[in-house]
Amino acid sequence: MQKRVTSIIGHMAKSHMELARILEAKRLNIVNTAHVIGALPNTNLQFDGAIAVGSQAIDIAKSVSQYLTSLADLEEAIAENLEVVIKELTDGEEEE
Repeated sequence: MQKRVTSIIGHMAKSHMELARILEAKRLNIVNTAHVIGALPNTNLQFDGAIAVGSQAIDIAKSVSQYLTSLADLEEAIAENLEVVIKELTDGEEEE
């Protein structure tokens, strides 16, 4: 039983590492976008209009929101998986 739990934990750790790698890539994308925005001069630039600037700002806000949602989903997945493992461990201890 202990080997099965250890194997499950190993597979969960690999999947969580992959999820973390994906989130890190998203984070880097958002950070780079923020650097580009920070590098823009504060003078009046000629964009396609206020609607285009507003649309781009909304896109950036959506990216940040999606990243934070992904972090919350990762946290929830980790908690659910750990709940199963803890339950298996406590059931295993009760059997002994």
